Amino acid sequence: MRIALFVTCLVDLYRPRVGFAAVNLLERAGCEVEVPVQTCCGQPAYNNGDLDDARAIARQVITAFEGFEHVVAPSGSCAGMLKCHYPTLFEDDAAWSDRARDLAERTHELTAFLTDVLGQDDFGAHYTGQATYHDSCSSLREMRVHAQPRRLLERVDGLQLKELGDNEVCCGFGGTFCVKYPELSARMVDDKVARIHETGADTLLAADLGCLLNIAGRLRRLDSTVRVYHIAEVLAGMADGPGLGEARDQGKGRP
Repeated sequence: MRIALFVTCLVDLYRPRVGFAAVNLLERAGCEVEVPVQTCCGQPAYNNGDLDDARAIARQVITAFEGFEHVVAPSGSCAGMLKCHYPTLFEDDAAWSDRARDLAERTHELTAFLTDVLGQDDFGAHYTGQATYHDSCSSLREMRVHAQPRRLLERVDGLQLKELGDNEVCCGFGGTFCVKYPELSARMVDDKVARIHETGADTLLAADLGCLLNIAGRLRRLDSTVRVYHIAEVLAGMADGPGLGEARDQGKGRP
């Protein structure tokens, strides 16, 4: 099965290890993985009403990812942009409408692709600790991802999963929402951090790096000892280094 990985900007810039972990998992599941030259998905422009730039970016992405059986992203947010919003961007553009819908039909969030499409839920991973899982808004609402990451984590040896209270509530990141409404965003992430601490977990996991960066930053500012990883890092056995936000985190380098 020939698939393309949509790396995402945040993974490329802040945590390349997540991209390598995604490739590791997909290849172990029998996929031939390629990483086309790519740009941002266009979500920041789209969310701020700059539809002309959003369409220009979307055309680049659509062209780059044509010809692949599936497109997989380690982010419900970016996957949601490709799957849910690209078709609406080109509703009045006959030349691009079919191409946008075709990409949407082939786009998947990583954990859902592993479980629902490939039928894989056990990668022989081991992680010692108690972890809680944050459902990002886009993964939950746009990509309908909830059970899939839990199914994968249940098979991780040594990991005890503790459910997060109010797990359907936003962490306050919301792309540019945190820039436009910083006080409200800070209150929301404080509430999320409180729910995390209530679980007693020593590790926070999620599948969207935007959420993870936001929450990890707040945890560190509060001197919390909770470690933060993308779920792909744990599943691929690559969570043996610094977590997001830790002093030794070398997110901008290569693992």
